[in-house]
Amino acid sequence: MTEFVPGSPAKDAADRGRTSIADGVVEKIAGLAAREVVGVHAMGSGSGLSRTFGAVRERVPGGAKSSASRGVKAEVGELQTALDLEIVVEYGVSIREVARAVRENVISAVERMTGLEVVEVNIAVTDVKLPDEEDEEPESRLQ
Repeated sequence: MTEFVPGSPAKDAADRGRTSIADGVVEKIAGLAAREVVGVHAMGSGSGLSRTFGAVRERVPGGAKSSASRGVKAEVGELQTALDLEIVVEYGVSIREVARAVRENVISAVERMTGLEVVEVNIAVTDVKLPDEEDEEPESRLQ
């Protein structure tokens, strides 16, 4: 039997409500963690041209996901989450090693910050950034 002591909480504070975490929150955490890995050039799919259009859409209000969550899709439950990432790697890196490092960093960051168990991190390498390719980041027309 648990004894109630006046002035002490009757229940653990963690049991006094519910916390829900939006998919977008997990996507941002995962996207930022993936970008920290050496060898990841960018997040998102396809060629430099599609990344360029994505960057333009981000600058339009309501146009697209924030750049932090670009290339990340999260499915979030009450206790677990699963993630799909699309990355562009630098030419010359070991894709296997970059993918392993991305998984480790993403799992660590998401589990530490959200308390959710990451059950899987699927990684699709959609492009390779060649040394002689220029970044096709468009200049902003906004001042």
